Amino acid sequence: MNGLSVSELCCLFCCPPCPGRIAAKLAFLPPEPTYSLLPEPEPGPGGAGAAPSGTLRVSASTPGRWKVHLTERADFQYSQRELDTIEVFLTKSTRGNRISCMYVRCVPGARYTVLFSHGNAVDLGQMSSFYIGLGTRISCNIFSYDYSGYGVSSGRPSEKNLYADIDAAWQALRTRYGISPDSIILYGQSIGTVPTVDLASRYECAAVVLHSPLTSGMRVAFPDTKKTYCFDAFPNIEKVSKITSPVLIIHGTEDEVIDFSHGLALYERCPKAVEPLWVEGAGHNDIELYSQYLERLRRFISQELPSQRA
Repeated sequence: MNGLSVSELCCLFCCPPCPGRIAAKLAFLPPEPTYSLLPEPEPGPGGAGAAPSGTLRVSASTPGRWKVHLTERADFQYSQRELDTIEVFLTKSTRGNRISCMYVRCVPGARYTVLFSHGNAVDLGQMSSFYIGLGTRISCNIFSYDYSGYGVSSGRPSEKNLYADIDAAWQALRTRYGISPDSIILYGQSIGTVPTVDLASRYECAAVVLHSPLTSGMRVAFPDTKKTYCFDAFPNIEKVSKITSPVLIIHGTEDEVIDFSHGLALYERCPKAVEPLWVEGAGHNDIELYSQYLERLRRFISQELPSQRA
């Protein structure tokens, strides 16, 4: 979330406030793309047209084959062998934006696929190494997407686009790969908890993970806010009670971006919440470095989901 002066906040919320404008000013920081899509000739005899090292093969909803070129800023930590386990393609949202999607086959025959909505100021290129590491360690495949205006996804970021973007990703995962809802774990991190909560409030799935979640835009800007106004953006606090799947909430106690109180409030409001993970001393961007992070995720997935119970 961006730091705003008192005068900017007054202008934002009093002139009159607009949810889309609040969302844009408080939340969205699309980075310079760390990858690009390039046309690739169809492979011919002898392997002609094969993708060179350092690229991901992709297929799109348009004819022809594509490859993704990762820039140095993507900081990919693995080899071509791991790149070959990743498929990237384009799908279209109901709002007309082209949405870039990434499917990481981390574990052959994995029981679950995680639909991951990433945090702010990153794109799929930067997240690809993390996805491989996470999926391998929790024995799940990972499916992710870039929000409108992020990476190579078209359009501009907005609250309404967030909801359309995850709908497009959900439909692509269901139809393209034939994965049923009871095999999908929705995972949202930071701003990614907004589309995750919205989707989970409308569809049942295997489980939901909310990592450093926010209650609403107003409550981030004005911590003393006690009610949800009609112009508030990202009202997770009003939707989380509608989730019918098991919900694991993870939050650092020293989060400097989204205060720890947001995670507590969502936990108290969510009837399907399981034992949360409060990471003592962790901030907004370092929870993954604590050993209890992976331990809690593994236990949640392997022992606490309904399909795993005797």
